[in-house]
Amino acid sequence: MRTAAPAPARSVSIVTQTRVRPEHNEDFSRWQGETSNTINQFPGFIEQRLLPPNPPLQVDWVILQRFASLADAQRWLGSAERQKRIAGAAPMLVGRDDVHIVQDEASGIRPAPVSTIISTRVKPGKEAEYLAWVRRIAAAQSRAPGLQGYRFEPPVPGVQEDFIAILRFDTEANLQAWLNSPVRQALIDEAAPLTEESHARIASSGFEQWFRDATPADGPLPVWKMDMLVLLMLYPVVFLFGHFVGTPLLDRLFGLPFALSLFLGNIVSVGLTGFLVPWVASRFGWWLRPAQGREVRVNLLGAAFISAVYAAMVFVFLRLF
Repeated sequence: MRTAAPAPARSVSIVTQTRVRPEHNEDFSRWQGETSNTINQFPGFIEQRLLPPNPPLQVDWVILQRFASLADAQRWLGSAERQKRIAGAAPMLVGRDDVHIVQDEASGIRPAPVSTIISTRVKPGKEAEYLAWVRRIAAAQSRAPGLQGYRFEPPVPGVQEDFIAILRFDTEANLQAWLNSPVRQALIDEAAPLTEESHARIASSGFEQWFRDATPADGPLPVWKMDMLVLLMLYPVVFLFGHFVGTPLLDRLFGLPFALSLFLGNIVSVGLTGFLVPWVASRFGWWLRPAQGREVRVNLLGAAFISAVYAAMVFVFLRLF
């Protein structure tokens, strides 16, 4: 941890989850130390905390960086220095890159978030160039007003052939402003020779109703925490239903078309998830609403614990099924 100044009341945290190739864990640790020296020179930087992986349960690095203001955090996210550091780490990384921008100790009602999901099919042999382009557009969108975070998922052979990017903004107006901006359009034109097709879908968050009983008097919960808990319940429901019901019964026994089988599975998944999420939210109140003065430590530990549960479920399902 590096401390540069006392934390103000409305500081902003950047929470990053990233996966490092096991053989590069020591190299990444040294790289992160060098990055700490770089970020320490940025105006408004307060502190950085790292939680290294603990295989086989926790496989992601969790990095929390605090800044005095949103403008300071955006300045770092969009800086040439950060892009240079990320480019240097690219050979060490594998899988997703997940970034959340969270305002610490915020109060009052904030706009409901809205997301866009962008799937892109990249031309064979152009993957490395496309990943370099992704780093450039990530830097540009980090300066967009209202950005609350983004997630980048690479393809999974045999399962998901497209690159998936999920951007989250505080309002649809800010999201549309970024999607229609000349800066983004210029970057999209730049990527055209690398891609075969790309599709975008806008979706407003509807998870708040599942968290009404967590701490109802304290205002809206951080969306990234709601997302993590929804995924914690949704993944096992979808997997187990598909394994025990969808494939053997709906697909093979009854011979239903895939579109109908998937629709029925979604009905069951949404229903069960809506029942399970309020239950798990009530047990994660310590993380959803950390005590004042302990936000950074609790946010980091909670995110790491849930990430470990994700990894444990995948590990168990791979072994048993």
